Amino acid sequence: MKTKSMKPQDILVLAKIVAMGKKPWNGQDLATELCISKSEVSESLNRSKYARLLDFSKRKVNAATFLEFLEHGIRYVYPAETSGRQKGFLTAFSAAPLNKKIASQTAMVWASENGTALGESIKPLYPAVVKAIQKDKALYELLSLIEAIRIGRVREIDLAKNELKARFQNYALQ
Repeated sequence: MKTKSMKPQDILVLAKIVAMGKKPWNGQDLATELCISKSEVSESLNRSKYARLLDFSKRKVNAATFLEFLEHGIRYVYPAETSGRQKGFLTAFSAAPLNKKIASQTAMVWASENGTALGESIKPLYPAVVKAIQKDKALYELLSLIEAIRIGRVREIDLAKNELKARFQNYALQ
């Protein structure tokens, strides 16, 4: 029996749908773009529908509900794990768009040999994140904002929430 409980890859799938905006998509498109299997996407869509994070048709993210989960639950359900100084891709408050508003002595990164930054490494929500962000700037920014909520202090979290709220409102209006 398949679990109905949310999994970390569900956040990745939902963020990708939001990042795509009005662009039409299918399960295979998501699988290819996110570097995960089509069955993982299908199961993720079913779990997200069950959690009411997707509409009945499984085509549109319930932006307000997803935002509420990110604002109030993500850091408790999927707490961030750091793993020392490594090379990788900037994330959280070290990446756009928050890096224009927050100056920090410590860079936060998702570890990757392909990355160009050196900083404190955060384990991504799901291993495919690092590959997926290299293909999609909008997804990269959304996931970085989500990481800021997972790892940040009050100021970083508030800035990330406000930025996510604006992006989700734009998505909901499409």
